[in-house]
Amino acid sequence: MLKKKYRLRNSTAFWATLKLKNCKADDYLIIYKGKSKNNYSAPTKVGIVVSKKIHKRAVKRNKIKRRIREIYQEAFKTGYADNIKDAMSLVFITRQKVIDADFLTLKKSVFELLQKF
Repeated sequence: MLKKKYRLRNSTAFWATLKLKNCKADDYLIIYKGKSKNNYSAPTKVGIVVSKKIHKRAVKRNKIKRRIREIYQEAFKTGYADNIKDAMSLVFITRQKVIDADFLTLKKSVFELLQKF
């Protein structure tokens, strides 16, 4: 689980990030990047959205969120997310194909999208 200081929690922050329309996408995910920091030492905050349209069972939606959180933490530790460290916020929005994706496929997708920023 992400620590509280790394989570994007209020809806205004979500909408502000989505409103900028700075995004990268593939078959599994859409990643929106927020504004860049200017001499601001707060960490990058992450929000993950898995709608009920993806799957009606909360267990499945939560599993997808856990996977994405774990992959993001690994990307941050290994340096794949170095080019997004200056972002104020990131929002991961899942697509329908994410249900059928295994962990390694999802990991590859997230790493490639983070590298595109």
